[in-house]
Amino acid sequence: MAAPGLRLGAERLFAMPGVLELLSRSNSTSQAFAEVLRLPKQQLRKLLYPLQEVERFLAPDRRQDLHLRIFDPSPEDIARADNVFTATKGNRIDYVSSAVRIDHAPDLPRPEVCFIGRSNVGKSSLIKALFSLAPEVEVRVSKKPGHTKKMNFFKVGKHFTVVDMPGYGYRAPEDFVDMVETYLKERRNLKRTFLLVDSVVGIQKTDNIAIEMCEEFALPYVIVLTKIDKSSKGHLLKQVLQIQKFVNTKTQGCFPQLFPVSEKPRGGSY
Repeated sequence: MAAPGLRLGAERLFAMPGVLELLSRSNSTSQAFAEVLRLPKQQLRKLLYPLQEVERFLAPDRRQDLHLRIFDPSPEDIARADNVFTATKGNRIDYVSSAVRIDHAPDLPRPEVCFIGRSNVGKSSLIKALFSLAPEVEVRVSKKPGHTKKMNFFKVGKHFTVVDMPGYGYRAPEDFVDMVETYLKERRNLKRTFLLVDSVVGIQKTDNIAIEMCEEFALPYVIVLTKIDKSSKGHLLKQVLQIQKFVNTKTQGCFPQLFPVSEKPRGGSY
């Protein structure tokens, strides 16, 4: 498990004077993240580790179990990811193409990660936030469910390709199953699937269908909890525990840690 090390690393960073200031002055750290690192300690912790406040509502014997399962990257880890998504001459981030069928998808050699989820769960918004350091890349976001109708491919330097998939459920494309199921089943360079779940309503029947596809095709996938800022702490805690129990008892290929994100980006990132 990676989380204990990450948590300890984060605690050491917060305890060591000047470490965050050194990170914020680093040439490899974006201006947006450097500004985040200059926030007061309490505000910084709340922004980087949003579910820590929820943990205090748990009984002591449950806290350890919960934070072992929540992804808590250290500021150093975030800075490295920040570099991956920063557009430079040597790290070009571009929209590649769109496709409605797997045989129309671009033939790209690099690994792929895809984002799937119910309509209006926040896929395009999250991808737009990831590309906030590459402002020339256009990611269309709409308040209307079902806006994304095609598979959209984005190149992230020489690292990997991000694929924004159409949402399932309300206003999904007519050929959604054909498009998405075929992609998940046959795309050989797909290395990780990020399945977004609305933390306000939890795992729905349509989410279960997507989970079943990932399990059936033996795909490694991650559950991302979106809109964590839209629930009360009590309701969010209930949803986190229910979804964590589901991951622990009902899945085989799901990454054991949950990834929480807010609906709206702050300071240029989620």
